[in-house]
Amino acid sequence: MKIDLNSDLGESLGAWTMGDDAAMLGIVSSANVACGFHAGDPAGILQTLRAAQECGVVVGAHVAYPDLQGFGRRAMDVASADLVADVIYQIGALQGLAAAAGTTVRYVKPHGALYNTIAQDARQAQDVITAIRAIDPGLVLVALAGAPLVQWARDAGLRVVSEAFADRAYTPAGALVSRREKGAVLHDPELIARRMARLVREGVVEAIDGSLVRIEADSICVHGDSPDAVAIARQLRACLEQDGIAIASFAG
Repeated sequence: MKIDLNSDLGESLGAWTMGDDAAMLGIVSSANVACGFHAGDPAGILQTLRAAQECGVVVGAHVAYPDLQGFGRRAMDVASADLVADVIYQIGALQGLAAAAGTTVRYVKPHGALYNTIAQDARQAQDVITAIRAIDPGLVLVALAGAPLVQWARDAGLRVVSEAFADRAYTPAGALVSRREKGAVLHDPELIARRMARLVREGVVEAIDGSLVRIEADSICVHGDSPDAVAIARQLRACLEQDGIAIASFAG
């Protein structure tokens, strides 16, 4: 058995620091690197890319709505022509910085509100798919496990990797519990590790009401922007490896 661990990195902006990229890169196998639209500045992004290359961590483009103030977590009704161009622009910028850092962009994982919107919204989903196909159809798309987007992207010829979230609660229907609701974000490293080990072994996760939800995922996200992110990631990796589960990027 094997699984990919990914985290959102490169999100510091100027004098404002977000997360501990250096520590997370020693734990995860894939890094979703910000492209400047929701977070990240060129110098910091380049530094994260260089560190990822040194650690042998695979790099992906963490594309988002143009929403620095809201950290990309506010839904936007962006016109198709703009959204396609925005995604191409972000991937292209990261590809250039990655080349300078001695690495390459291997996949795309949308961020925040864009991620959640295109999971269900056919129009914006098609815009993102169109953008990826236009700049590099060989890029893998990371999408929410069980979402309609998974099949839409596969029908368009993209390789898709389904993703679960280590530190997020699930509804009985298999959707993520809204961050606005109590209990949406989990903080206990041991609990999170046990949940994800069970997910890999059995393909199920306990929903917020105690029922079991079947989820097929090849990658697990550990958010890098929480105070306990590094502790959670370390405990998760240790637990998985103790269960004989290898940690390896889907794009390695």
